[in-house]
Amino acid sequence: MSRPLHRGISGGGKLPENIQDFLEDSQMKVKTENEDLHKNHLSPSRNPFQFFYSINSSSKQSISTNGYIVPDPYSPVTSRNRYKLTLFLLKLSLFFIIILALTGSFWWTISLTNSSRGHTFHRYRRLQEQLVSDLWDIGELSLGTSGVKESEFCPLESENYIPCFNTTENLDLGLTMGHENDRHCGPTSKQNCLVLAPPAYKIPHRWPTGRDVIWIDNVKINAQQVLSSGSLTKRMMLLDEDQISFSFASSMVDDSIEDYSHQIAEMIGLRNESYLVHAGVRTILDIGSQVEITLERGLPALVASFTSKKLPFPSLSYDMVHSAWDGVDWNHKDGLHLIEVDRVLRPGGYFVWTSPIANTPISTRNKDNLKKWDFVRNFAKDLCWDLLSQQDKTVVWKKPSNKDCYASRNHGSGPLICKVGHDVESPYYHQLEACIGGTHSHRWIPIEKRPNWPSRARLNTKELAIHGVLSDDVYEDDVNWNLAIRNYWSLLSPLIFSDHPKRPGIEDPSPPYNMVRNVLDMNAHFGGFNSALLDARKSVWVMNVVPTTAPNHLPLILDRGFLGVLHDWCEAFPTYPRTYDLVHAEGLLSLESEKHHRCSMMDIFFEIDRILRPEGWVILRDTTSLIETARMVTARLKWEARVVEIESNSDEKLLVCQKPFIKRRSNPS
Repeated sequence: MSRPLHRGISGGGKLPENIQDFLEDSQMKVKTENEDLHKNHLSPSRNPFQFFYSINSSSKQSISTNGYIVPDPYSPVTSRNRYKLTLFLLKLSLFFIIILALTGSFWWTISLTNSSRGHTFHRYRRLQEQLVSDLWDIGELSLGTSGVKESEFCPLESENYIPCFNTTENLDLGLTMGHENDRHCGPTSKQNCLVLAPPAYKIPHRWPTGRDVIWIDNVKINAQQVLSSGSLTKRMMLLDEDQISFSFASSMVDDSIEDYSHQIAEMIGLRNESYLVHAGVRTILDIGSQVEITLERGLPALVASFTSKKLPFPSLSYDMVHSAWDGVDWNHKDGLHLIEVDRVLRPGGYFVWTSPIANTPISTRNKDNLKKWDFVRNFAKDLCWDLLSQQDKTVVWKKPSNKDCYASRNHGSGPLICKVGHDVESPYYHQLEACIGGTHSHRWIPIEKRPNWPSRARLNTKELAIHGVLSDDVYEDDVNWNLAIRNYWSLLSPLIFSDHPKRPGIEDPSPPYNMVRNVLDMNAHFGGFNSALLDARKSVWVMNVVPTTAPNHLPLILDRGFLGVLHDWCEAFPTYPRTYDLVHAEGLLSLESEKHHRCSMMDIFFEIDRILRPEGWVILRDTTSLIETARMVTARLKWEARVVEIESNSDEKLLVCQKPFIKRRSNPS
């Protein structure tokens, strides 16, 4: 019989000292939140998955064949007895904690010296206040789910808001000359509330239909913008009542675009686009695309601005950089943006540029356009780029595969080579530099000499040595994740199909085809989670995030042909709300708990909720104490959550959650 997911809390026990500071702010916020949730303005939509979880065992715990032990909290007898015992123990513990705390406070107070009494009394009073707060939180734990105060909902303007990209706030800070569009995580960038979906929001179509058809109300774009001219992405969109469809057939889009990818392949010298991978082109950075629309289609994208700061990627990261109708002024700032493109391009990589100012008979009649074109063409030559081909408004350059050209340039011609100290692998929003980067890297390997995909995902011992990683470590990591992926999908399958009148049959799509399109791995390490999904033939793409507080394995992840980015999880992730279908994190809570007072667990979970789609899933793996505390946090977020024990590891647990579909009521007309 199907049983509801348990959204209560479980807690108690003393947490290790190294995570007390991390949890302190989260516990403080439990008691300070307002209880009024303005329910008269909200309309929870039916979530077909949130109330079901299949357990067929009537025993205290069910040992599944996938290696997880799923406790059964629903047996009436065991639940009642366990509740009474837990309540008694919590009350008893609370009594002893109070006695111990007051006794310690008394002896500490009488031991104060006269010389330090004033300063220490101030600290003592703060500790007393914290003690009262902690005891209050312990009391809330003893109350169960009903004692946890749910979080408030964000205001209307937060529906499509991206923290850290607040132009108004940046202008108030005095940032101008384009810097107001850069990323700045100011004091208002943290949102301690839940972002609601728009009133007309609909769950995206199942994959792969959702890649080609999206609901117009799910993105911040209106019908007029779809029909108007603009970027290449917009010109490939077709409006059909309340949906937007995407087609690349030449008869359905601008006549100047005839199989655009095929055109690019031919300009490189290939027969068609299917040969791009054989030419070493696996990863492509597209600058200026419609990010929100791309993400809604389930395709990889990030919000970024490189007006004055570097992109959050190491040097030599991409096989191709593409820019079409993007509005970037490539001739401004003495070519600084072209230098940044060169930095992220791998040796032998391609820069594809489609622009109305390219050297065409029409554009050259405009003196201003001709001046811009001459600057870009000449500066590309100074970067040692080879102009391969030009067709109409599209130009293709190739970055040199070796470094000889840089030394053979005339003195004073083009930007200098970056010094060793400035050529770093962790350019986390550093200022743009007017020098050619990547030339000192041991990763300077031309794309034509790298293994083709998918062989690239398995780096050999020599390639791993460049990253200071042992092959045995990566192999063990991949093996462990291959097993974990099978377990994850076995665990999620009953939940995904729980709204079906029957169990999945042959005619039903298996996960992830029906709901999971994109995955965010918050602590990617070597990229093993991504690799295991590919080995299991799951048709999803993964955004591998390397926390700035962890060892920087992002160059390794990118060299494996995966996507990835550096990020500080105490800041907002550079994406729109409702972006990812599945968020995964292994060991992230432990990692952040070691960094005292950076941010609270509650801050991280608010951000996960913001970027997770309604009815999206979260899988966390961490220490037992952190997972139990995280489960309490999920109750505040209104998530359905379940703690799952790991059969082979008694020190860690899984937390499997689903975000409900709650949207704002539309204002009555």
